[in-house]
Amino acid sequence: MLSPLLSNVALSVLDEHIDQAPGGPHATPYQRVKRRRLGLPSYRLIRYADDWVLVISGTRAHAEAPREEIAEVLSGMGLRLSPEKTLITHIDKGLDFLGWRIQRHRKRGTSRHYVYVYPAKKALHAIMAKVKATCRQNTNLPLDALLHRLNPVLRGWTAHFKHGCSSATFGYLRHYLWHQVIRWVGRKHRRTPWRQLRRRYSKGDGWPAHGKAVLFNPAAVHTERYRYRGAKIPRPWPSAT
Repeated sequence: MLSPLLSNVALSVLDEHIDQAPGGPHATPYQRVKRRRLGLPSYRLIRYADDWVLVISGTRAHAEAPREEIAEVLSGMGLRLSPEKTLITHIDKGLDFLGWRIQRHRKRGTSRHYVYVYPAKKALHAIMAKVKATCRQNTNLPLDALLHRLNPVLRGWTAHFKHGCSSATFGYLRHYLWHQVIRWVGRKHRRTPWRQLRRRYSKGDGWPAHGKAVLFNPAAVHTERYRYRGAKIPRPWPSAT
């Protein structure tokens, strides 16, 4: 796809602008502390193709000030800020970015606050819609055919969101998934009692299975929070010696 490539080329002007700004990513920790004491903001830009977030350490006025400046920088590339998608928010209120919900909460049982990252409602609703649409297909197919269609989608979605606080979301998705598949089986065998369907389409535990195909269980996916590494991201391959 050319769109992400073209976005990276066009938005490089934004990267350069923030990079050269006072208090930008090249500012040292000492300079950032000094700016904070003087009531001046510091900046960090996080960007993926045409999705980006400008993180500002400062006041709301500091966050609103760069909007016109950035709009002018982007206009030189024939781009403009979308009023619908441009949001100024506090980390305590949170934001959605690349399918994630990023928000600071008080940790339960303590007085400390931490930034938590978990799947956004929009991303959850999207995978639920895919499951529902797949389970509405022709019930003349065998159950294993349905499972072979659902499992790759579920594996991919949970693999993307497992690096966050996603356990509760995965548990909710498991509950929704079970109900959708069981309803599909019920429509397929309208006159068959549930006890017979349970023996035929599970391993005895009620979790849908047919032959060697077993419905993927999102709640069984191990989650691990992504650890912040800042700018110290190692290269994927060791240097040749």
